[in-house]
Amino acid sequence: MSTTTPPPAKKKKGEEGETEQDGSYLVTYTRHLERRLRALETEKQLLDAERMRLERELHSLRNELDRLRQPPLISASLIETLDDGRLIVKSSAGPQFVVNSSSKLTKDELKPGCRVALNQRTMAVVETLPSSKDPFVRGMEIEEQPEVSYADIGGLQEQIREIRETVELPLTNPELFEKVGITPPKGVLLYGPPGTGKTLLARAVAHETNACFIKIISSELVQKFIGEGARLVREIFAMAKEKDQAIIFIDELDAIGSRRLEVATSGDREVQRTLMQLLSELDGFSPRGNIRIMAATNRPDILDPALLRPGRFDRLIEFGDPTMDDRKEIFQIHMRGMHCDPDVKAKIPKLVQLADKTTGADIKAICTEAGMFALRDMRDSVSFKDFEKAINKVLSQGFKSTSATTMFS
Repeated sequence: MSTTTPPPAKKKKGEEGETEQDGSYLVTYTRHLERRLRALETEKQLLDAERMRLERELHSLRNELDRLRQPPLISASLIETLDDGRLIVKSSAGPQFVVNSSSKLTKDELKPGCRVALNQRTMAVVETLPSSKDPFVRGMEIEEQPEVSYADIGGLQEQIREIRETVELPLTNPELFEKVGITPPKGVLLYGPPGTGKTLLARAVAHETNACFIKIISSELVQKFIGEGARLVREIFAMAKEKDQAIIFIDELDAIGSRRLEVATSGDREVQRTLMQLLSELDGFSPRGNIRIMAATNRPDILDPALLRPGRFDRLIEFGDPTMDDRKEIFQIHMRGMHCDPDVKAKIPKLVQLADKTTGADIKAICTEAGMFALRDMRDSVSFKDFEKAINKVLSQGFKSTSATTMFS
């Protein structure tokens, strides 16, 4: 017996409309939930990032708190290392102690004279400290080699030869002095009128050698407080001794090396203390060591005799006015990079005659002024007439180096 399925009931128009509305509502609500979910996920990521930032900050603050809770260490100087590995140190308070050291420190780090930190309870050396040298002293070391070489110096062949024998040769070939059985000069003093090439030659020495070059302007050693100048001198020589090879150049030596007088002010006495410290350092280091001393002055007549005795500045090199040939060579050096008319270089001998009794600094000023005259006329080449006007201008304005010393003659 077969059964028949009754036909589905027909929906009314109102029911069909409600079904469509329910479907669109569900789609809209689903999209809303998806947007809400994405917003919550984004918010969660932001909260996770904030949590990680706060955790890092908490970790940093805990480390800072632990560091601040650590007991202070005692500063000391290492005097000697014993055979059993223990160390003799002198604390900043004064007494000396025989102490052990941390296993993290190597023998290369623990050298006599270095600064170390001691534990308060056991007085053991726990770390090494940086040097206590004044940053002002460290700034005197020239790290970049000057661009000036011996080829950039006109004339001064005899002075260059003596400098190479007394400064470079003891550093590069000390065994030659050992074979002959003599000691090289301790100090070299360059003296002469201003503008004759003393400082320029010192810069060339710094360029030609691989040694550490320490330049000192002696007026910088004159300090306000008592003992500061002497301390700077002591630290400069201590820094030089730490280097494999070192050249100390003291410019304008007469600022601290003038002759001592019986009647002196408090400022003069401080300068004298600095001078005495310099004399002590000159006597203190080995003449065959790797430290060379150079100094320059244009007033050798006022220097203290104690500086010039043998064993201190015992090699005196004079820098006089250049000869005609020297001035010609100096003109050629300074005109090497200039754009000049074709006839100028052929007339250099005439320029030398016009610029009679000039120094190397005067000739450099003449070449600069000649270039300025060409720029004034908007020309890219310097003419012979520009050099003539430059010579007249430089000489008429009293730039001659020799005129600076006439007041003392």
